[in-house]
Amino acid sequence: MIMELSKKNERELVVRFPYCAEWIRRIKELERSRWDPATKTWSFAYTLLAVERFMILLQDADIRVSEELLRECYLLGDRREGGSIKRRVELEKSNWGAFVESKLVYELKLRGYSRKTIRTYCGHVGRFYRYYDEIREEVDELDLLKSFSVRMLDEGKSHAYVNQAISAIKFYLVKVCGKLEGSFPYARPKKEKKLPNVLSVSEVLKVLAAVDNRKHRAILYLSSSSGLRVGEVVKLRLADIDRERGTLHIRQGKGRKDRVTALSAAALEALDCYQAVYRTEQWLFPGQNPSRHLTERTVQKVFEQAVLRAQIAKRVSIHSLRHSFATHLLEEGVDIRYIQELLGHKSIQTTEIYTHVAVRDLRKIVSPLDRIMGQSQVDK
Repeated sequence: MIMELSKKNERELVVRFPYCAEWIRRIKELERSRWDPATKTWSFAYTLLAVERFMILLQDADIRVSEELLRECYLLGDRREGGSIKRRVELEKSNWGAFVESKLVYELKLRGYSRKTIRTYCGHVGRFYRYYDEIREEVDELDLLKSFSVRMLDEGKSHAYVNQAISAIKFYLVKVCGKLEGSFPYARPKKEKKLPNVLSVSEVLKVLAAVDNRKHRAILYLSSSSGLRVGEVVKLRLADIDRERGTLHIRQGKGRKDRVTALSAAALEALDCYQAVYRTEQWLFPGQNPSRHLTERTVQKVFEQAVLRAQIAKRVSIHSLRHSFATHLLEEGVDIRYIQELLGHKSIQTTEIYTHVAVRDLRKIVSPLDRIMGQSQVDK
């Protein structure tokens, strides 16, 4: 008897075969298996574990796999080529490919992860597999994730980067591969405590004055006066500007959260100057294709060029305008919880980092050296 296996959709596979009580018993052991009397077929979950389990349970059957599924699923390709299928816990070089990546993307989308996070996680898992392919004969699999972390740290990657990579790989192993939590030991590097790079008020003005293009000036004015992330400013729409209330509506920012932040009169003036020429309709800052917004990298380049023209030596990025916004508000005596709301921080502890760079109270402190030097001048 022949068994036909094909893809039903992105979540399920479908199998058709003549009546056989033994095969039905085995199929019922698969994840989310169910009988469809209308099509007279069985379906089951389209996951790595379910496919692997199917091939173990039906290893003695004559299975015909559709061409689409063969191209997509490497496990079924192994069977077609006559390879023996065993229960696997170890990683394989061929594991990382279009099929596995699509499963990872699916699980991430299912949980509402952003496109940026999905791209980042796929990158981390892909690098993890390439690393494994390099050292598969040298490192025990139980120590693989630890070894990979050490490699990244040796390469000078930040602790935050390594922690993110561990989170991505852990998600993949648990949610896609079905491994149990704790079956792959790892150790997270201690979080680094770095202070944000902040521009002074005069430096912010120099950066803004260094931009001639109306569109670029409006972008930087909004970023600096409202404390926006670069991903938030490029996604602004005309409807997000409330002129009467002097506010900006940030839709689905980091963490998929909406918030309202301040819109300064200076930024509104720069925006009106820009709109008088460009007259955009959908996106406030469209890209070359009007149906899409400007890319984040374009804004980053605009800021980098402005910093060079302003002759500022500090190592800063477009995100430094957000840091400067929060720090300047704190120095002016604005309540930190209000600043937290404007920035969209979930925890007040995140906002408290700006207390370490604010100089409102530091200005009142007289250095002992200045006092000594001043006294020496009096004695003379």
